Amino acid sequence: EHYTYAGHQIVIQESIEHFGAVVWPGALALSQYLESNQEQFNLKDKKVLEIGAGTGLLSIVACILGAHVTATDLPEVLDNLSYNISRNTKNLNIHKPEVRKLVWGEGLNEDFPVSTYHYDFILATDVVYHHAALDPLLATMVYFCKPGTVLLWANKFRFSTDYEFLEKVCNIFNTTILAEFPESNVKLLKA
Repeated sequence: EHYTYAGHQIVIQESIEHFGAVVWPGALALSQYLESNQEQFNLKDKKVLEIGAGTGLLSIVACILGAHVTATDLPEVLDNLSYNISRNTKNLNIHKPEVRKLVWGEGLNEDFPVSTYHYDFILATDVVYHHAALDPLLATMVYFCKPGTVLLWANKFRFSTDYEFLEKVCNIFNTTILAEFPESNVKLLKA
């Protein structure tokens, strides 16, 4: 698949083997939003963590916009994620992104100790769908969101569980809806 953001052609290799190997609507929405709102969300030289990075499209866009990016996902997704990120950032004069394993709710303090890892932005797209990992996902968001961290979450809302998760997020974080994309049923939230 070919995309153009911030004046760069991005080529993404997808796979049908995992949920994380497809570009979902939330990634397109947040990539477009960050490109169009660089004054509001200036990523230049900021530390950015993407949780559930999937194919890496959003992480690549954040790199192009100047961020220090750490793209994370499950072990089985990392090969394709690394390939896409490397392919699309290797010849650019940008901060080189890092790709790391992150299983929501597991080994957070061992793999990402609070004393060492602080992020300006946490990015998440289409991480909420009909699955059992919502409590670990919420715990992971809470773990990484320190004072001063901004969580940007774009999600296609499909199921009642998606709205229940949104309610939990709103109960924990100061949350604002930044944009809605009715054609794809995607909401973009800042927390």
